Amino acid sequence: MLTQSPRTRQTGRATERDKQGVTMAGDTGHGQQLRFTVLGPVRARRGRELLNTGSPQQRALLAALLLRGGRTATAPELVDALWGDEPPHAALAALRTYASRLRKAFGRDADVLVSESGGYAVRIGLGCLDIDRAEHLVAEAEKTRASGDRHRARDLINEALGVWDGEPLAGLPGPYAETQRTRLEEWRLSLIETRLDLDLEVGSHAEAVSELTALTAAHPLRERLRELLMLALYRSGRQAEALAVYADTRRLLADELGVDPCPELSELQQRILNADADLALPFVPDDRPCAGPAFIRPAQLPATVSDFTGRAAFVDELGDQLATCDGRVMAVSAVAGIGGVGKTTLAVHVAHAARHHFPDGQLYVDLQGAGPLPAEPEAVLGSFLRALGILDDAIPEGVQERSALFRSTLDGRRVLALLDNARDAAQVRPLLPGTEGCAALVTSRTRMVGLAGAHLVDLDVMSPDEALVLFTRIVGTERVEAERDAAMDVVAACGFLPLAIRIAASRLAARRTWTVSVLARKLGDERRRLDELRAGDLAVKATFELGYGQLEPGQARAFRLLGLADGPDISLAAAAAVLDLDPDATEELLESLVDTSLLESAAPGRYRYHDLVRLYARACAERDEYPPGEGAAALSRLLDFYLATTAGVYVLERPGDQLLAHLTPTTHPGLVFTDQGAAADWLFAEAGCLLACVRQHASATGDTLRRSVDLLLAAKDLAESGADSRLYEQAATALLAAAQAAGDAQAEGRARTVLTHVHSLAGRFNQADEHALHAVLLSHTTGDPIPCGHASNNRGIIATYQHRYEDAEAYIGQALECFRDDGNRPCEASALSNLARVHLDTGRIDSAIELAEQAIALYREIKVSWRLANGLYTYGLALTHARRFDEALRQLNDAMSIFVDNRQRLWEAMTHYRLAEVHLAAGRPTAAAHHAEQALKLRGIGGEWRRSNVLTVLGRSLEALGQPGRARACWTEALAVYEQLGSPEAAEVRQLLSVVQAA
Repeated sequence: MLTQSPRTRQTGRATERDKQGVTMAGDTGHGQQLRFTVLGPVRARRGRELLNTGSPQQRALLAALLLRGGRTATAPELVDALWGDEPPHAALAALRTYASRLRKAFGRDADVLVSESGGYAVRIGLGCLDIDRAEHLVAEAEKTRASGDRHRARDLINEALGVWDGEPLAGLPGPYAETQRTRLEEWRLSLIETRLDLDLEVGSHAEAVSELTALTAAHPLRERLRELLMLALYRSGRQAEALAVYADTRRLLADELGVDPCPELSELQQRILNADADLALPFVPDDRPCAGPAFIRPAQLPATVSDFTGRAAFVDELGDQLATCDGRVMAVSAVAGIGGVGKTTLAVHVAHAARHHFPDGQLYVDLQGAGPLPAEPEAVLGSFLRALGILDDAIPEGVQERSALFRSTLDGRRVLALLDNARDAAQVRPLLPGTEGCAALVTSRTRMVGLAGAHLVDLDVMSPDEALVLFTRIVGTERVEAERDAAMDVVAACGFLPLAIRIAASRLAARRTWTVSVLARKLGDERRRLDELRAGDLAVKATFELGYGQLEPGQARAFRLLGLADGPDISLAAAAAVLDLDPDATEELLESLVDTSLLESAAPGRYRYHDLVRLYARACAERDEYPPGEGAAALSRLLDFYLATTAGVYVLERPGDQLLAHLTPTTHPGLVFTDQGAAADWLFAEAGCLLACVRQHASATGDTLRRSVDLLLAAKDLAESGADSRLYEQAATALLAAAQAAGDAQAEGRARTVLTHVHSLAGRFNQADEHALHAVLLSHTTGDPIPCGHASNNRGIIATYQHRYEDAEAYIGQALECFRDDGNRPCEASALSNLARVHLDTGRIDSAIELAEQAIALYREIKVSWRLANGLYTYGLALTHARRFDEALRQLNDAMSIFVDNRQRLWEAMTHYRLAEVHLAAGRPTAAAHHAEQALKLRGIGGEWRRSNVLTVLGRSLEALGQPGRARACWTEALAVYEQLGSPEAAEVRQLLSVVQAA
């Protein structure tokens, strides 16, 4: 149940007043009606006009009358309310004066304040007092929660809390105001508890930890808050901290009140100790109907074909499975069959028919299981979570972490996931919703016997009658009826495979002069020519040959060349680069291929092949390549397109950076952006295709290998964002191996520079330093300024982290020399910022501030965008060491805004960490704990070393807040990481633990 307001309204009097003509809230004229607020300063408004309600004592009288809900308050009651046991001599006269002045302030609405029975009352319409709105919202939230729509209930409670405008009855004197203020604050706190409870029910446990930490510090004896904090921590994977909250609570209650924790808290502790599986999922009432709407309802299903034919038994079987999934943990149906048999078409048709059973959304992904690079479950989960409304900064790294968040997000919702073209059960398992009321529909060429409890369906070719109906729907009844036997020969020649039938029929439909017999004869010839093929692929290959053979030369060339590019799909602009045509001509060609069913339009401006068609297109490119080298030239243009476009994005974000001058030249242009936001959007949207292009050239040599490495250099934001960091690292590792095999020192030096950056971001400093050392040594041979400057700069950062300050200063000095020789002023500013960090850590605060100011001045002079934030970040650190806390906060908050706008998740987390340090140093542990929790919320970013740094600061904040048990849990976890890594911070944490254990 949701907590109601402590105020009781006399509805009978209000209703009577309404009958007498008082305009109710929402009626015509409502905007000019008197409206009052008590959940904050006591105010009266008429429309936008704020009325003068007088002195604090006069407003105290108004509040006392408003909170009686229309009841009459006698004069003695009001005297007692305003002055208590010590009223002034002329208290009654003062009451009359206050009432008179209020009537005057109300003007034409003076009659709302009535005198009767020796006292006063304020009679207003329902909805004219802010408490009315809050009560209404809370009541609606209670109904909505009971109906199962917890997301909407949470929104309504938040809206009710938004009615408050600071402290209730702010600034009013008197015992009545004080009592009511306490009661209204208690109501507000109970509503916050309800909303936090709803947060946990909808899976927002990680987000709730920060607020609960602050609330338990402010209200240490409130056990319900402690219970919610324990549950939020446990669901966030922080079991030790959850148990520490209980220990802290038990100690505090014993010391302050001499009592034990309440039974609910003790039971929760025992359930955590027992790893109760039910605790891992949000609470779902047993009598809950199907969940209501979520924040975002994805509708990702591809369009179903209008000429879907046959498969009635399979449609009914799968439809029944999806329709009856309610009450089961999850329904999984897996459709298996050979390529081209119509698995996807069937699954999409069934999914559309079942949409009404899944009102909270439908997810879709092509897992590319039949191709050389099947989709990574981690990347798929990232796209699913974004589609469900999870922000990038809340998406963790790692398959297990993302899968857990995916299941939590789906809890209480009814969502269908269509997992198309899966390779095997291992690829599918992390993508299964796993919660009651959800379902997964899987297609694959292999039977999913490894999916426990899955309903398996084996899809065979169509029956002759079904195949003929499909052919007729595409070609037309008149042509087929005239040559029914020839039509049957056609579908038989297609092996009764839907994909082959569709391509053959589309070809006939486009050739009005052909008869069905002509098509049958041509298809028979193709079959005889391909008799060496396996029977399973024979009909499909023959159909492909027929369709390909009828293409115009330009269409055939486009079909061959586009099939060469790896990646889940291809954009129109990238396709234009492959074909070396302008976008309009490219679009015309691609749409004509879509019409022949040889190409699919995945979305506006994006195209993809069926995996069998892609294989055939590549075979055609190898067989029919003309002129020689055409395929390699097409892929080279695609690489040029990605490199030129990405380099433009890089320079747009980093004006003055000399990287562009040192990249391997390209001959084909890329896209040009003027808006930084649009440029960043392109980079992250194309990440999958761009990195696939790099991986495709992992065995290249010479110019192609160098351009591939340079593409990763220019796309370094993908490594820093967190979303694509794993694929980025895999591509860099592959290119390093290629460079070493080719004996290309320049490519190897740059690949090692990329990997230095990758490992440093992940907190793997020893590996990063090893790559950086090799990169610098290679630069001495090649004279390449990129590893000379960037790898040296990174070595300085790593040495600083490892407390090797003399080395750090030397490495950064080398980097500064390289950057200045190269005229690379943004990187010079970066090195100055890093040098400032060394000075800070060695106690040279004044010179550190001076270096940070030089870096910022340089950034601003060359008008960089987000890189300025790095300078502000360092300046904030320096000011913190100088104990200029307010200035430090300004610099760090400015840096935070820039990092957030530019999707720099690592630096967003690190800035929260530094803000926590500032607040802690300034004696504000609650704010420090909040920022530390925000840094931890960006989980999976920056590696375990950085996470341990945050845990150390969080522990300090919690200790200051009187939560030593939880502080100990944080430090214990941090110490384990530091000892494993051999980090010097371990000594400091051991000292912290020894002090708290001694206490």
